[in-house]
Amino acid sequence: MSDKATEIANLLAPTVQALELELLGVEYLTAPGGATLRLYIDVPQALLEKRGEVDIDDCERVSREVSAQLDVEDPISVNYTLEVSSPGLDRPLFTLQHYQRHQGESAKVTLKLASNGRRRLQGEILSVDEQRNEVTFGVDNAPFVVSFDNIDKARIIPDWAALGLAPSKPKGPAPKNADKATKKPSNQSAAKKPRAE
Repeated sequence: MSDKATEIANLLAPTVQALELELLGVEYLTAPGGATLRLYIDVPQALLEKRGEVDIDDCERVSREVSAQLDVEDPISVNYTLEVSSPGLDRPLFTLQHYQRHQGESAKVTLKLASNGRRRLQGEILSVDEQRNEVTFGVDNAPFVVSFDNIDKARIIPDWAALGLAPSKPKGPAPKNADKATKKPSNQSAAKKPRAE
């Protein structure tokens, strides 16, 4: 997260927590004429079984409370749009704890500065070293160590097959033109074929 995003996350986290939700992270995106402030919220692990996933009502509640707080605190000096979102299947990763929680899953990562000639990488989260502030990914069948401070953005790559959402391949051999035998070739010229008027 950028310094501004971190500042806003620290400001808003207690408000989101008071609603029995977790502020996963904040994206602060500037553009000519304004900015977008995007909050990602989730249900804390401890409450997940009791109440289920984040829904639209949660996003609306957070949006109302956070808007009121931002109006009072006024941390953003330009016009901005507030978006509150669930993390989705391709959830963003903001903290070392997020990488630990999703160890063994694959992620798509963009780096701030190139490392070993790469700014983008994709691979399994192999390990997290909190003392050294590093995350190790499995990239091209080799460990790829990245400083956490050098990670610009990262998202989980959903395992569509495990989620039961992958397109299924037909089972068994493909049919051998079964309907060819039933169709009779037509020797009529196009001019003599009946047309729909």
